[in-house]
Amino acid sequence: MVRRASSGAETEDREKSRELGALAGLWPFMRPYRLLMVAALLALILTATVSLMLPMAVRRVVDNFGAEDGAILDLYFSAALGIAALLAVGTALRYALVTFLGERVVADIRKAVFDRVIGMSPAFFEKIMTGEVLSRITTDTTLILSVIGSSVSIALRNLLIFIGGLALMLITSAKLTGMVLLIVPLIIVPILTLGRRLRKLSRENQDWIANSSGNASEALLSVQTVQAFTHERQSRARFADVTEKSYDSAKRRITTRAVMTMIVIFLVFTGVVGVLWIGARDVRAGDMSAGALVQFVIYSVMVAGAVAALSEIWGELQRAAGATERLQELLRATDRVQDPASPAPLPGPVRGEITFDHVRFAYPSRPDTAALDDVTLTVAPGETVALVGPSGAGKTSVIQLIQRFYDPDAGQVALDGVPLDTMARSEFRKALSLVPQDPVIFAASARENIRFGRLDATDAEVEAAARAAAAHDFIMALPDGYDSYVGERGVMLSGGQKQRIAIARAILRDAPVLLLDEATSALDAESERAVQEAVDAMAQTRTTIIVAHRLATVKKADRIVVMDEGRIVATGTHEDLVKEDGLYARLARLQFTDGQAA
Repeated sequence: MVRRASSGAETEDREKSRELGALAGLWPFMRPYRLLMVAALLALILTATVSLMLPMAVRRVVDNFGAEDGAILDLYFSAALGIAALLAVGTALRYALVTFLGERVVADIRKAVFDRVIGMSPAFFEKIMTGEVLSRITTDTTLILSVIGSSVSIALRNLLIFIGGLALMLITSAKLTGMVLLIVPLIIVPILTLGRRLRKLSRENQDWIANSSGNASEALLSVQTVQAFTHERQSRARFADVTEKSYDSAKRRITTRAVMTMIVIFLVFTGVVGVLWIGARDVRAGDMSAGALVQFVIYSVMVAGAVAALSEIWGELQRAAGATERLQELLRATDRVQDPASPAPLPGPVRGEITFDHVRFAYPSRPDTAALDDVTLTVAPGETVALVGPSGAGKTSVIQLIQRFYDPDAGQVALDGVPLDTMARSEFRKALSLVPQDPVIFAASARENIRFGRLDATDAEVEAAARAAAAHDFIMALPDGYDSYVGERGVMLSGGQKQRIAIARAILRDAPVLLLDEATSALDAESERAVQEAVDAMAQTRTTIIVAHRLATVKKADRIVVMDEGRIVATGTHEDLVKEDGLYARLARLQFTDGQAA
């Protein structure tokens, strides 16, 4: 679980971990670009050094205003222009290098997080909303981009100016510098005190942003259902509530940061004014030149500006530290389903024997309710087995375990005698072809959706699969035929059309094991007959497991397995099970005689 409630001690530990040290989690992504980092650092040092040289040139100009030889002034003004040109080039170079680095690192982070999440088992998504994951990939990485591509560079530059400026202030006037340093503790206290609160508020704000994104994603993905039940007002109110809470959290964060910035800037510039007053008295007394005072004042302003900038950037760094930690949580999230360190090879050629040996399984979100309870079942190679029973009997759970989306709590599931948990998931899943109850249609063309079953399939093979699934005619009736865009989640298609595209995808995959989870539930009678013929043809050469509520679709199965409350309660052919007058016979009477014979 990525997000969880924690005790006070755990919360305190997590708050400490969100100090700037959390940004160390970015180092593995920055390490490959060390040369780019060094080049950016050199450009940064150049600009900081050049910036610190400017006050020296100003001092020479001020001290030589009264010089009789105007050539000296010309020389110093020319030097100032040269320094400014060097500063401009160095700044542009620093900006380009740092921005390139930021974009490259963030792109790598986004890919790493997506690569990690896309391979997580469904149990992971039972405990975190998809919208929140997307928020982390987008919003949190954008924060990190602003830090790597801007804030860190500005912070380092101001840190160099602060250190260099302070050293040059000391050289210019040790007396005035000593007075400036007396102010430093007054500046550090609010930074440390308010900074701790700012960290907490930054993380809270980012969590509310993720909640808002998750809420919007859920509503928009179910927009037709929301509108069908006229829940637009409730959805708007719920989203508005979460968004307002996010805004209130942001307002508290902004207020805290503004107060911290105000206090720091006021203290810094109060100190500068006080020092300038004392310096002016020293100039009048002849203890220092006007040029030296101007140089000291410029350095003081530069140092004060650097401190103010650092205090402002501190908040950005804290937010980035929180964002880094949230992304690290995804990267470090453990999956309940893991591939073995040394996976066993996939048997070849795959015969398609599926074995359940005393399997017990409960979904992680419902650990006390067994979805499957001591299920033992063997499906022979090439056999067609239908799973029937009331809703919640465990039929779909069987399909889930065959694909190893979950691991059983007890017992074992095997393919051709090899336990699934000893093989790499990406390998044995190549032997499986699935038509889910709710077909997934991608925002692409009809052709690309079918080709998802086998990416190297030719156009002719795609069309042959569509014909076999009774999908060719309606696809050709679309504006651009097979190249027609079908919309996000297939919104431009009917339920039956989506189902037929999903079946065509499974036919194209041509895997040894075919899994049909209510595959014909959305089809009309004519399309169902056509698809059933295609399924029957496929089933002759492969192992087929059919989950269905409509018993008419399973009558031709070699064997029917009746399930109830997670257990197998009967097995046999249609005729045998009807004669037994058990659960199957009752379901058959309800469907075929409208319950009159019951």
